[in-house]
Amino acid sequence: MAERTTLIAGNWKMNTSGEMAETLTDGLNAWPGKPGVEMLVCPPFPYLGPVGAMIWESDIKLGAQTCHPNASGAHTGDVAAEMLADLGCSYVIVGHSERRADHGETDADIRAQAEAAHRAGLSAIVCVGETEAEKDAGKTVDIVGTQVAGSIPDNATADNLVVAYEPVWAIGTGRTPTADEVQAVHATIRASLAARFGDKTASGVRLLYGGSMKPSNAAELLALADVDGGLIGGASLKAEDFTAIADAYVLVMDRFLFHDFALKGLEWWAGSVRRTLPSLRARARTLATCFTIAAQAAFDGSGWTRERSEWEQ
Repeated sequence: MAERTTLIAGNWKMNTSGEMAETLTDGLNAWPGKPGVEMLVCPPFPYLGPVGAMIWESDIKLGAQTCHPNASGAHTGDVAAEMLADLGCSYVIVGHSERRADHGETDADIRAQAEAAHRAGLSAIVCVGETEAEKDAGKTVDIVGTQVAGSIPDNATADNLVVAYEPVWAIGTGRTPTADEVQAVHATIRASLAARFGDKTASGVRLLYGGSMKPSNAAELLALADVDGGLIGGASLKAEDFTAIADAYVLVMDRFLFHDFALKGLEWWAGSVRRTLPSLRARARTLATCFTIAAQAAFDGSGWTRERSEWEQ
């Protein structure tokens, strides 16, 4: 399996003021950072510049919440991916369920936005997910599969694509699917990517979970084999909660490392026992022979005449 750096992405949506954004960013800058974890913040458009300036010398990445497919033109109120790159963005979210619902964005629209992101040198975080009605109808796999096929462009690679699974019914509700349900959907997404782009690319693409991830459930979700991070909404608006989610990944990795260490220790012990057994058996045979000879000698004295080499074998 390819090594995938865990991505903890904060989607601030249409929240914060200038002062709140500054306070929140100060709190994130105080986080010492952890190996194997990449932190990303996606503020509203007006605060991209100020927040970007505050995190410029840190390891925190800057991202936006959407972009227009075109590089320029008469599109009042829209922002081009190239403009986001100029502001220092590394990522842009496309296809969030709220954009699909509020702005009527289709899979084709999202695909065009992702292509624009790639054109500007940005990584696209493509969001997919089912509604509660679709879930209850047993259509989760079909809906997510259709969105993955229609929303991801042909030029996607492990370097410019992140996929976020966000069950719409779980966003902001405090409800989450079970760990088994999340893993099953993520495994299906990776299998779809493998069928289209090949195993190597699919194994390198990071899959985020984006439905009410919070400090209390982050460790369980981040421990899943095909969950490579989170797209965090409400919990990203509090620095202590957002960093606690990143810390939860470190706890998960510590557990994995301890388990691996313990397993290797048991393997070494088992191997040592296997190597020692022949010697132990030989010594046991020697002792048994000695006792037998001693017993014979006690009765008739004949045992002591045997050659030493005979009973030491």
